[in-house]
Amino acid sequence: MKEIVTFIEPVRNRELKLAYFNVAELDVPPFQRDVSPSLVKSLEKAIEKLGFLVPIVVVPVEGKFYVIDGRHRLEAVKSLGISEILAVVVDPSYYHYILELNTEKPPNVKDKSKQAYRLYVDLLKENPTMVEEDITTYVEEPYYITLGFAIEEIDPKFPAGFYDEFLSKIDNFLYRPLEEAVEERRRRAKAVYELNQVVNEKFEELALDNALLKGEIVRKGVQKAFGVRVRVIDEEFYRAIERLKEAVRSLEAQDL
Repeated sequence: MKEIVTFIEPVRNRELKLAYFNVAELDVPPFQRDVSPSLVKSLEKAIEKLGFLVPIVVVPVEGKFYVIDGRHRLEAVKSLGISEILAVVVDPSYYHYILELNTEKPPNVKDKSKQAYRLYVDLLKENPTMVEEDITTYVEEPYYITLGFAIEEIDPKFPAGFYDEFLSKIDNFLYRPLEEAVEERRRRAKAVYELNQVVNEKFEELALDNALLKGEIVRKGVQKAFGVRVRVIDEEFYRAIERLKEAVRSLEAQDL
């Protein structure tokens, strides 16, 4: 450990240390959760792009230093071949508070979509002539933007997770400035929202009682419209939406 500074944490007024650690010095408590490879990969990309900005949290216990927050960041740093990591060193009494601290998790589709929308709006204000395709620097998939508009401007409870796989096959970044593209995003969001209304109607018609079956309605509708193992949907966005609507309307109880 190479201590940088000692400081007072402003809420509980406890003395903490900020220090560099060699990754080989760090251990993981036996009750830590399993590593999520997808989260590690996401963090690797973020660290490569932005640097290591958020220190991990380490606690000294019986001569060892245990990571109680930031295990995935630690694994990402190791994967990138970085030997040193920045950490906040806390009192040993924090050792069993891992659940309160260990909130690091991959954002779900809804989280990513809301973030994509908010970023889109901010970029629109800052640089309205920016071509939407250039937003790929910040947003990995175009359908996050469409779903974000559906959630933030139409229905906060919109079930984004039911539609990401389908939209990934038909949505695309637009070769238009944001000041023009924004209206097309709203139009696409409205189309997806109307598709969801058709799914809701089918759910009611079949007298289903588990809301998760709405996702199954979407899945079966896609299979019926485009094939069971479809990987690519070579149709224009709105035509694909209409085909899926037709397929959903034709579903019967035995299809589920």
